[in-house]
Amino acid sequence: MVKEFKNKWALILGGSSGLGLATAKKLASHGMNICIVHRNLKSELPEIERHYKEIRAYEVSLITFNKDLLKQENREEILNLLLDKIGENDSIKCLIHSVAKGNLKPMTAPGRKELSNLDFEITIKAMALSLYDWFKALYATKRMAPDFRLISFTSEGGRRPLKNYAAVSAAKASLEAITRNIALEFAPNGVRANCIQAGVTNTKSLRMIPDSDKIMKHAVNRNPFGRLTLERDVANVVYLLCRDEAAWINGCIIPVDGGEHLS
Repeated sequence: MVKEFKNKWALILGGSSGLGLATAKKLASHGMNICIVHRNLKSELPEIERHYKEIRAYEVSLITFNKDLLKQENREEILNLLLDKIGENDSIKCLIHSVAKGNLKPMTAPGRKELSNLDFEITIKAMALSLYDWFKALYATKRMAPDFRLISFTSEGGRRPLKNYAAVSAAKASLEAITRNIALEFAPNGVRANCIQAGVTNTKSLRMIPDSDKIMKHAVNRNPFGRLTLERDVANVVYLLCRDEAAWINGCIIPVDGGEHLS
């Protein structure tokens, strides 16, 4: 195996399933060392560990933390441990934000729990502000690669209303705005920041959305290729964005959906 990303690390926030896990596997297959921060129940860990064995099979370093990434003390502890682990000649090439922790309550539902201001705050903090917190903390370590890549995952719902999606929609819009401004203000420091707008993908987080089966059926019907986006489709583009040839892509919202957004 040719280690294209020798001595490079990816820090992946939310890498135990879905797009984050697919990205970890793809980058590891090209020689990038992986650090994953996730939050899962003890009962879920055996299945997750089977996936982590696949990553280790690529003969890269893998360190994982099953901790709440929203807590400042955990962020500080994880970064300190990561810096102790990486070699003198190593650097952190990319930060991948794949956090799915959003409230899916309706805005109006007589007799049921409705979306509150606090629900908005919690969702935006988890799915948008955490990107800025982790990026700034990582930037302060001075161990980022000279051509660092920041990649976050957004969705069409950031600009298109969906029922029960208001809090997540607000978070995705915030995530995109934060990413664009990082792209603008940190470019002189070698940072490239982009969002990937993934098409409808059959992930655990999607299945939590009410009527997700209808969303997937509609996505297949409107997609020019007649299928859903796959996790590996998105991971492939993350890999491309980490390559040297992608150094001039900055501040973009990139659809990775096979043309689903066209209709």
